[in-house]
Amino acid sequence: MTIAAGLKIGEVAKQTGVGVGALRYYESLGLLQSERGDNGYRYYSLAAVQQVQFIKRAQALGFSLEEIGEILTVHQQGHTPCDLVQSLLQSKIEKIDAQIQEMLAFKAVLEDYRDRWQVGVPYSPNSHICPLIETVPL
Repeated sequence: MTIAAGLKIGEVAKQTGVGVGALRYYESLGLLQSERGDNGYRYYSLAAVQQVQFIKRAQALGFSLEEIGEILTVHQQGHTPCDLVQSLLQSKIEKIDAQIQEMLAFKAVLEDYRDRWQVGVPYSPNSHICPLIETVPL
């Protein structure tokens, strides 16, 4: 990259809608590269805008910055990372499915308490705050 053709960090931020602090953070993680000019400013290649947009799109799909780094590394090695992307997505889908099952089970427990508590719980002089919650085993 020639620095004359480079974009300052503020220009990249403006074109991508990503804050300067986030761009610096991406760079610290190795997701984005810049060169320093003699004036100390960071200069980014014109491709940096596309790379930041890629990062934001990948985040919108739930990819972590670490996973995005893995994807970018495969790409930088000259390979198409689509197989990796599909594998990561499948893992995310499986994790979400498990979380949905856990949430449905928890919802059923809460509904059970709600239904049992609708009949009321007699006042207990030993109750410190709420006799309903105090019936829940630890």
